[in-house]
Parts: sequence; C-alpha cells; structure tokens
Amino acid sequence: MKRLFFVFAFIIPLVIHAQTIKTDVLVIGNGDAAYAASFQAFKSGVKTILLTQKEQMDLNKIPENKRALLPFYQSFLKRETENAKSLETPKPKPDKKNRTKVNVVDSTLLLNVIKNTAYTEIKRSGSGWEAKLTQDKSIKAKVLVVADNPDKLLAVLKISTLIPASSSPLNYNENTYRTTVSKVSSGASFLSLNSLLIPDQENLLYIANDQFEIGQAAGATAAYAAFFDTKTSLSNLKSIQGELLAYKHALMPFEDVKTTDSNWLAIQKVGVTGIIKAEIKQNKAYFNPEKEVTYDEIKQPIKDYYYKAQIWFDDHQHIPINLENTISMVCYVGNKSVDATKNALQKNWNKNYRFSSKYELKKVLTRREFATIINEYLEPFDRVNVDKTGRVIR
Repeated sequence: MKRLFFVFAFIIPLVIHAQTIKTDVLVIGNGDAAYAASFQAFKSGVKTILLTQKEQMDLNKIPENKRALLPFYQSFLKRETENAKSLETPKPKPDKKNRTKVNVVDSTLLLNVIKNTAYTEIKRSGSGWEAKLTQDKSIKAKVLVVADNPDKLLAVLKISTLIPASSSPLNYNENTYRTTVSKVSSGASFLSLNSLLIPDQENLLYIANDQFEIGQAAGATAAYAAFFDTKTSLSNLKSIQGELLAYKHALMPFEDVKTTDSNWLAIQKVGVTGIIKAEIKQNKAYFNPEKEVTYDEIKQPIKDYYYKAQIWFDDHQHIPINLENTISMVCYVGNKSVDATKNALQKNWNKNYRFSSKYELKKVLTRREFATIINEYLEPFDRVNVDKTGRVIR
C-alpha cells in the first residue's frame, strides 16, 4: 500500500505539470502582427508561445500583397522547426566526471507554436494571465499579447470595447514622436509606446491583427516586462527602442534612409531625438541626408538636450555648421579634446563612416554627416532620457 501511494505521489505532480504550460509571453492570433510579436519576443530572449487557430502556414499561399514579408516567414518557420526538434531531442545526461562537457539546452530561448487550437477562456493569474484550452489544459504567461478578436478578453475586463494600439501622424509640434517604438508603413506615421499600454491593465497588449510593425513593437515591449519580471507600465522606453534598433526595426519613418545605409543607425537615433527633423511632404517623411545642415535648425534642439550648449551657441552666433565648428561644439558640450576628436574623425571619415566627401574643416556638413558626428560624440539618444510625453529629462 505504501509503495502504491508512493507511485501516485510521483505521478500526480507530473500530470498537473503537463496540464499547465508556462511561458513568459503568450501571443494569441493568426495574422501578421501575431507572428511578428511572437518572433520578436523570442528574439529578445524570453520563452514565447504563439497560439493560433489555423494550421501551419504554407509559404506558397502567401498573398501577392504580402510577398515582402516572405523572408520573415521563412525565418519564422525555420526557427519553429528547429525549436520543435530541440524539444524532441533527448537531453544529455550530466557528466559527473567532466562537468565542462555538459550540454545545457536553454529552454528560455524556445519559440513554441501551438497550431489550430482554440481557447475557451482568458483570465488573470496573479500578475499574469491564463488561457484555457480545454477543461484541464491551459497556458500561463507573464505577459499576454492579443492580436485576435477580443471578445473573450472583454468579458474578463468587464468592458464593452477595447481599442487596439494605433499609430500617429509624425508631428514635431508635440514631443510624443520621441516615445516611438515603431515606424509604421503607412506614410509619415509612428507608434508611441503609450499607445501600446492599456490603462489599468498590466502585462496586457492588444494590437490589430494585420499590423506587422506594431506586432514587432508589442513583442519587444512584452519581452521587456517578462525578462525583467516587471509591469508593462514600467517599461523602459530607451531599452525597448534600442532592442528594436538592434534588429534593424526602424523607429522613425524616413523614406530616404534605408536599413542598408551605412549611417542608418545614427540617423535613426538622432531622428528620434528631433535634433534633426524630417521634412514632411504628401504624408511622407524625408530626412534629406545630403542636404546641408543649418544653424537655425539645430540650435534650439541641441540646447534643449544640453545645458552647456546654451553657452556655446551664445558665444557662436549664426555661424556655418561646418566640420570645424561642429567639432568645437561637441568638444565643449561633451568635455572632449579638440585635437583627439579631429584625429579620430579624420581617421574614420571615409573608412568607418563611409562618407563620400573629403575631410575638410571648412566644409559645411550634410545632415547625414552632422547626425553621425552628434550620435558618436554626444550620444543624445543613449545618454539623455525622455518622459512618457517625450519631454527631455536632463
């Protein structure tokens, strides 16, 4: 009898564990946004489950208007297949004699796709969420991303409507563009982090099912909260922005600066700060990277970011923004050596920055060149924070 009890005591915990799947991020949906959110959350280093109500996608059946996403879906399916094999592969037994040869499979980096499975209920589970699949099987997650019909969610939240995260037109009269976590494909538009967050609903994101770029932003935001075991309302904007930029996801909607541009990252970072602003024409934003930068356009934005810049601009009235004056400004504001900065810039001008122009101190800088130098020597994006409205915090 004691032996039988021991057997049952050993089996029951296994059964209970098998009925509840635990993950960091759960994404529910069938469209582009759901796939983008789950893949970005996985790439950002958290265990992720995508729950869909359809069979595995067929790449040959992707509509013509979505062929641009084919490389993404190829990568997604490749990773899904690799992870499925990893889960099925028996884990090596520990080598007690030689511990350095132990192969450890990091389960936190797995992407799990549960296909053609409906969910019957969504409910709160502590600070996270639980999705019921059957009466005795469920998924528990720290953060939930819904890119699906929200009816079941509305019942839990006890509200009649839920508005999905949406983009805003790029407008420099307000500072919210600095809070962007995504460039949105529809013209001069951006997605503010604040649009993703649902008031009074922690660790929950609701997005439209066809918004690929918003899906990426939601995935990075969900991953941040899950990874740091915090609330979505406490999301660190700069960390999320930096994560997306690291994966070549544009934050600013510049039509004329592609990800293949050697100065793309610097232009994106400076563009988010607003130190150099885009020209908006016919609902499209143009950075105009080869246009010469002017004193009037950069004076106030740089003063907004740096106290010492106010003194420098007071001492240098209406001067051309050539290389020599720019070096003077960044060295004064950033407490750097003028000679060392000149030498470094001359060395990197064509080799590292890949500028097509010659290194000349009297040359008026293009917006591309100025953005790259400012990003390198003052680092306004990396070193200066903004609040949830985009106001600079110095």
